[in-house]
Amino acid sequence: MRFGHLRRRQWGGVLGAVLLVLPTQAVAIQLVTSEEAALPPDHLPPTLEVRGSPTRRPNVTIVSPAPNAGAVSSPLLLKLKLQAFGGAKIDTDSVVVTYRKTPLIDLTQRLRPYITADGIEVPDAEIPAGIHQFRVELRDKDGRAGGADFSFEVRK
Repeated sequence: MRFGHLRRRQWGGVLGAVLLVLPTQAVAIQLVTSEEAALPPDHLPPTLEVRGSPTRRPNVTIVSPAPNAGAVSSPLLLKLKLQAFGGAKIDTDSVVVTYRKTPLIDLTQRLRPYITADGIEVPDAEIPAGIHQFRVELRDKDGRAGGADFSFEVRK
């Protein structure tokens, strides 16, 4: 193909169109390392107990991996929906994600780029084989606390 007939300002459009059709590769994030997964389990109560507000607390819904999905492959889509009530918004700076091992491992900084007021979405989370337990804690802008514990299994 010859492009000699294109003017200088038309090149931007041609290059932009070429870039749109080039495949992009998602970059996987190492959410849990093999060394972390090998640590002993934590000794926290099995479910998160949140007390305080008489009004509805912010909620965490596990979207993916689905709670009844069985064992999943890595890399996986980790998707959590965060929801506040009563006109409040989620305080994204309050979100803390912990990998439930001894000692507890704070994953919040690894996940910070993926946390929004609507949820947490990591398209390619690398996690070694095994059963993994996590805890998410958060607050809404009105100070109400909420959270959830969840786990899933990654197959070899």
